[in-house]
Amino acid sequence: MSGLPQLKMARLFYSMYKTSLTIGKERVFLHDMVKCSRVVLGIETSCDDTGAAVVDENGKILGESLISQKEVHLKTGGIIPTMAQQLHRDNIDRVVNAAIISSGLSFSDLSAIATTLKPGLALSLEVGLTYSLNLVKQYNKLFIPIHHMEAHALTIRLLYPVEFPFLVLLISGGHCILAVVNGVTDFLLLGQSIDSAPGDVLDKVARRLSLMKHPECSSMSGGQGIEHLAQYGDKMLFSKLSVPMSQHRDCNFSFAGLRNHFDQLIRKLEEKEGIQNGELLSRAADIAASFQHSVAHHIVKRTQRAILFCKQESLLPTTNASLVVSGGVASNGYVRKMLQHLTDDMDMSVLCPPPQLCTDNGVMVAWNGIERLCVGAGVLDNTYGIRYEPRALLGTDISEQVRNAAIKLPSLKKKD
Repeated sequence: MSGLPQLKMARLFYSMYKTSLTIGKERVFLHDMVKCSRVVLGIETSCDDTGAAVVDENGKILGESLISQKEVHLKTGGIIPTMAQQLHRDNIDRVVNAAIISSGLSFSDLSAIATTLKPGLALSLEVGLTYSLNLVKQYNKLFIPIHHMEAHALTIRLLYPVEFPFLVLLISGGHCILAVVNGVTDFLLLGQSIDSAPGDVLDKVARRLSLMKHPECSSMSGGQGIEHLAQYGDKMLFSKLSVPMSQHRDCNFSFAGLRNHFDQLIRKLEEKEGIQNGELLSRAADIAASFQHSVAHHIVKRTQRAILFCKQESLLPTTNASLVVSGGVASNGYVRKMLQHLTDDMDMSVLCPPPQLCTDNGVMVAWNGIERLCVGAGVLDNTYGIRYEPRALLGTDISEQVRNAAIKLPSLKKKD
C-alpha cells in the first residue's frame, strides 16, 4: 500500500498554507480566526539552523522563518560549536520576530512558547533556551520543553491525520532511530545508531571525496553532493561488502565501519591514480553511488526487522499500518525509494514530510508544542531549574526485547 498519494496531498496542503500567508488580507482573517484557538511559537537551535514558527492547534502554519548556517560550515569543513553558537546569537532575534510578524499576531496572542532543549549541541541549545526564557518572563507565557527527535517524529501529523500507533524512522546528521509512537509522549525505542549517524558519514565521505571542488556540488551540503553525484555512478561497483551488523539480530545501526571501508577504498584509488588527497577521483560518482546504496541498504534491513518485530508483537495495526520517515536524510530520494520498496513488500504505507520539514525547523517544534499543549504533557508555568540536555534518550528502550526475539530476515524482492 503506497503512501505517495497521501504525501502529495500533504505537500499541497503545506504549500497552500504558505501561499495564503503571503497575502496581507489573509493575515487579518487568520488573526481573527486564531483568537479562539491555541497558538504556539516554536524555536529551534539544536544544531546549525536557527528556526522559528507560529502554528495553531488546527495545524495552520501562521508564520515561519529560518536561517541556515550551511554555507559557513561548508567553508570550515564541518560544524564548529562556538561558531554555531555565535551565529545563533546573531540570528535568533531576527528569526523569531520575522515569524511573529509574518503570522500577523503579537507575542501577547501566544498560548505558549515551545523550544528544543534536547538533544543537540550544548552551546546551540543554550542560545535557544536563554532567548525563550526571556520571552516567557517578559510576556508571562507557558513554556514547553521539546525533545528534538519527538518533534521530527510528530511533524507528519501536522500534514496528515496519522493515527497512533505508527512506526517512525528518524535519520539525520546526528541520529538514526527506530521507534513505535504510541502517543504524543509515548515512544518505544526499538533501535538506534551505536556510533555514527547516516547524515554524518555521508558528509564525511563527501569531504573525503573533495566534492566541494566538484563544479556541480560546490554549493551543496555533503549529503546533497553524494546524492547528486550518485545519479551518474554505478551503485554496485564498490558496494559488494557484507551488510553492517548482519549477524546482530536487532534494530541498532552502525555506519562507522562503512565509512572506514570507503575511506580506505578512496585512499587506494588515489594511490592508483597518482593523485593527492583533495583532488577529484575519476571514479568519484561510482564511489558516491556505492556508498549511498550501502547506507540505504543498511537502513532498509534494520527497518525490515523492526516491522517484523512490530507485527510479531502486535505493536502496529494489522491493516493500514504506517512507517513515518523524517530527519534530514529523509530528504534523500534514493533512501526514500528503497524504503518505499520495503513497505510495498510488507503491505504498509510510507509517509514523509516534504524536504523543508524534514530538516531542522521551527514548524516542527511549534507543532510538537501544540500536540503537548492539547494533551497537557510537559507544559510548564514555572521554568525554575530548567536545563538543556545535549544527550537524551527517546522514549522507553525495548531494544533488548528486539534482540531477544532474534528475528531472521527474509530476502526482499529485487527492484531497481
